[in-house]
Amino acid sequence: MKKIIILLFFISFSCYSQEKKIKTFNPKKASRLSAILPGLGQIYNKQYWKVPVIYGGYAVIGHYIKFNNEMYHDFKNALTLETDNDELTLNPFPNFSRNSLERNMDFWRRNRDMLIIFTGAYYLLNIVDAHIFAHLNEFDTDNDLSLSIKPSLEKINNSNLIGISLYLNF
Repeated sequence: MKKIIILLFFISFSCYSQEKKIKTFNPKKASRLSAILPGLGQIYNKQYWKVPVIYGGYAVIGHYIKFNNEMYHDFKNALTLETDNDELTLNPFPNFSRNSLERNMDFWRRNRDMLIIFTGAYYLLNIVDAHIFAHLNEFDTDNDLSLSIKPSLEKINNSNLIGISLYLNF
C-alpha cells in the first residue's frame, strides 16, 4: 500500500513540475513572409489550417471579379449594339433601354472595381493576421484568470440595492 501512495505522489509531483514552453515567433518575419506569399506567415506561425481559408477567399473573390467583368462587358457590348444605328445588329437584352443598359454597365463595373479593392484589403488582412498572431502567441492563456458574475445585495442608507457583481480572479 505504501508503494502505491509513493508512486501516485511522484506522478502528481512530476505533472506539476513541468513548465509549459511557449514558442515565440518574430512578428516582422511573419509579416514579411505573408507579404511575399499569402499564407506563408501563417505557416511560419504554425497555423496551417488558415492557408486553405486564405486561398479559398482569393478563389471566391477572383470568381466574382470574373463574373462582374463578364457582365460589364456583356452590357457594354449591348450598349454598343444599341447605339450603332445599324438595324442588322440586335441588342441581346431587348427589354432594356439605352438608359437601363448604361446603368447596368456602370453597376457591374463598379462591383468589379470594388472587388479589386477588396482583394487588396484581403491581402493586407492576411499580413496583419500573421503579424498579430506572432505577437499574441507569447501571451499566457492559462486557466488562472477567471471572471465570475454573481448577484449582489447591498444595503446603503437603509435601502436595499440589488445588482450584479463582477469578480476578476488573478
